[in-house]
Amino acid sequence: MKKTRQKLKTFSLIISLSFCSWLLVSPPTDAVAQKSQTAKIERGSLTAKNGFKNETEVRDKFNNWKVDDDARAWLAAMNYKVSEIESIIASKPHGQKADVEIRIRSKSEPGAVATGTSMQQNERIEGISIKLVSSPNGFNQIDKRWLATYAKLWKMPTEVVESLKFFVGETPPTRATRNAKRMFLNELDLPQQKAVVDFFTANKDEIVSHLFAGDGVHDADWVMVALKATDKPRWIIRSSADTIKFFGEGKVEITRNGNLKIGRITMQRKGGDAGRETAKMLQFKINPALLFEAK
Repeated sequence: MKKTRQKLKTFSLIISLSFCSWLLVSPPTDAVAQKSQTAKIERGSLTAKNGFKNETEVRDKFNNWKVDDDARAWLAAMNYKVSEIESIIASKPHGQKADVEIRIRSKSEPGAVATGTSMQQNERIEGISIKLVSSPNGFNQIDKRWLATYAKLWKMPTEVVESLKFFVGETPPTRATRNAKRMFLNELDLPQQKAVVDFFTANKDEIVSHLFAGDGVHDADWVMVALKATDKPRWIIRSSADTIKFFGEGKVEITRNGNLKIGRITMQRKGGDAGRETAKMLQFKINPALLFEAK
């Protein structure tokens, strides 16, 4: 009998502890749940109610903003009061940093943190760069051009340009290397390595800003990352300024593989393309899913 009572007490204790644990992880009131949902939107990250496959669908969602829950959540994350919006026209500019551009007309000026270009009173254009990834460990190209284009754009010194010509294979190696057609950065002479690292260190802010936001008419004010690991993709929207700051954090260094690391960005030779000349282009890559971890 004594053992039975002891078992009952133990069982009761287990039930009580389980109930307390449930309370800690599952707040019972709708108000708390709603507050949590709002906080997630304010951080610019949520799970989409409906799946979307590409930039065209994102554009269409914005054009259907009056009834599309995802588009309304995106607008809230971009600091717009949906109740104040009068009209939205979304489009896809070709070959620009902004994958989707939306013209928003509101009853009043948007919040101070809205970043788009003001066209006229109560109307703004917001450019959004969209990164669709299927894995939390995937990589995405953010920019790719010929070395000569970057050299002119960023005013590279001759020594840096000549060093990077070895890197991309425009100039063949002058000695035995891992690849007979090009040299990795850690195979260059030490003064050449230093010149490359010093240049990207001194110009890191300008370079990272250009890689993400661009510098043209259709630049990107926002970066959206959609992690499509399931039918309901997780998404996050951050201003380009916040994105640039996050991915630019960290030093400039040559990696063990002989590429260049600029904060959280990797610079490498494009490669591939069945050996065509375009394989010699420079490309910059990131893991977009890291943005979910940004503070």
